[in-house]
Amino acid sequence: MLHLRQEARATWTLAWPIMIGQLASTGTSFVDAVMAGHVSAGDLAAVSVGASIWVMLIVTLIGLNLAASPLIAHAVGAQRQADVPPLVQQALYQGLCWALLAWLIALAASPIFPHLGLPPDVATKAHGFLIAVSWGLVPFALFRVLYGYSASLGQTKPMMVISLIGLALNVPANWMLIYGHFGFPAMGGVGCGWATAFCMWVTLLMMVGWIRYAPVYRATYPFRHWQRIDWGRQRELFRLGAPMGVMFFVEVSAFGGIALLMARLGTTSVAAHQIALNVASLTFMIPSALGTALTVRVGHALGSGDARRAREIGNAGLVLGLIVACALATMIIIGRQHIAGWYTTDAAVLALAGILLLYAGLFQLADATQVVAAGILRGYKVTRQPMLVHLTAFWLVGIPLGYVLAFGWHGQPGSGAAGYWQALVLALVCAASLLVWLYLRKSRAALMR
Repeated sequence: MLHLRQEARATWTLAWPIMIGQLASTGTSFVDAVMAGHVSAGDLAAVSVGASIWVMLIVTLIGLNLAASPLIAHAVGAQRQADVPPLVQQALYQGLCWALLAWLIALAASPIFPHLGLPPDVATKAHGFLIAVSWGLVPFALFRVLYGYSASLGQTKPMMVISLIGLALNVPANWMLIYGHFGFPAMGGVGCGWATAFCMWVTLLMMVGWIRYAPVYRATYPFRHWQRIDWGRQRELFRLGAPMGVMFFVEVSAFGGIALLMARLGTTSVAAHQIALNVASLTFMIPSALGTALTVRVGHALGSGDARRAREIGNAGLVLGLIVACALATMIIIGRQHIAGWYTTDAAVLALAGILLLYAGLFQLADATQVVAAGILRGYKVTRQPMLVHLTAFWLVGIPLGYVLAFGWHGQPGSGAAGYWQALVLALVCAASLLVWLYLRKSRAALMR
């Protein structure tokens, strides 16, 4: 029990700055939704639908660019600091390629909005939002590579500070571009996209500057002696990163894709879904930060050859994740009506959002467990099986079942937006159970080597 508390405390020490930094990064979506929602329900719906594609792209980029983190953590744990700069450089090359591909996908997806059953003005605004915010894909991808590098060295507080500055900058940028101040036109929800893209470029420049001048990075400084593309290393990064990208895409598409399918239920359902999804995305950042910290700590332990300590770190992480999830669930369920009121004053949206937030609170336990278990497995360099788990849970269970529960089947009426969230709760329980079983199996195998 003493070891459990010590490992949980060490994980929390590494994770809490990541949590604040990720909450700040996701907080830009919260700020966008709140400020757009106070323009009109149509602007909130436009940002919701446009963000459903945007979030799918950036979350997938997070997964794709996580490949370097366990590799760096293992190198640091094995005291092979000379391996780190080439790893970071190769990850930056690959991150740039992924970002450019995501940008092309965003452009290709833009014409879809008029075919979703949205009112013409909402479809136009959603299209404008996606085009604007997609200019932030390149800095976002490169920032995430450097984010993983810094976290693998145990340096998480700089990312927290930089993300908080980016969030603080997003508010006045939104104010100018949404409502039209200081000579800028009033762009409504579209202004959110331009403001977010601008802030992403600023945060990348701040991160590069910090790494350039902070002494702690000198032994592994990645911006000198640039190497050409190493295809062997690129394949290694791809083998680890591609399954994580697919895994992240599968989960986020189950949530974001629902916003697209929900368009036929009307603006009220889309706006209420966006509120619940935005709150769930914010709370997700807390266990996600635990997963990131556990990837690093488990990677360090395995890199040093201590499989027993890696398992102790993982066990403590699962317990810590459940404690955090209980607190989040209680907060959301008790305060759901008040939380919905932050976003809108529309009575119909408020009523439906309160119902959806109840489900968002209920799935916190399963969501925290699955993301923490996935983070531990990344520390073991296990990414393919978690991808298959997410494919099964979300695409074979969550989305089909959600469609049936939302729209009905063979004459049986559906329960609308709530039906999708009921199915997502079941999908998360399925994913969490399978990932915990996989972690226990992999950690046991590592002990027996």
